[in-house]
Amino acid sequence: MKKINYPRLVLVIGFALVLAFILRAAIFANYSVVGESMQPTLNDGNLLIVNKVIYDLQEAERFDVVVFHANEQDDYVKRVIGTPGDRIEYRNDKLYVNGEYVEEEFLESYKLASSSVPFTEDFTLEELTGETEVPDGKLFVLGDNRQDSLDSRSFGFIDQETVVGKVGMTYWPLPKASLTLGK
Repeated sequence: MKKINYPRLVLVIGFALVLAFILRAAIFANYSVVGESMQPTLNDGNLLIVNKVIYDLQEAERFDVVVFHANEQDDYVKRVIGTPGDRIEYRNDKLYVNGEYVEEEFLESYKLASSSVPFTEDFTLEELTGETEVPDGKLFVLGDNRQDSLDSRSFGFIDQETVVGKVGMTYWPLPKASLTLGK
């Protein structure tokens, strides 16, 4: 039977922990949701893990939930509705992208529970921003709580460069923990 070299084992475990901590910090970030703009998907106080490198490997996609720098002090979490080249319009409480109806399944339960009609007011990109489509390097984002969300309807497009990453996991509170958000 082989004797265990405890000093070497401690060194290897310590090195692995340091490496894991460095990689975790480089690849993932922790965020806390502040506010109600993403209800019912995310609630005030939810803790999130954000994948910081995913958009170095691929483009943001419609319905991704992302964290971005709103200004020097604040980061927001919102859902991507429009990507570069998209024409966005809301008519009769329905999302149209490039003239075609796109279902937002993640909103259905909230719409049914809401007393507000319509859940999302009618708009076109041109009415909001003066642009007919989402420009290159920009995203159009909305909160899931459409009646109470500061989003692209108020502040316009966001620069893709301001996106910290994609929300990959909610881990608090435990009963609401989930691995992915979006589609």
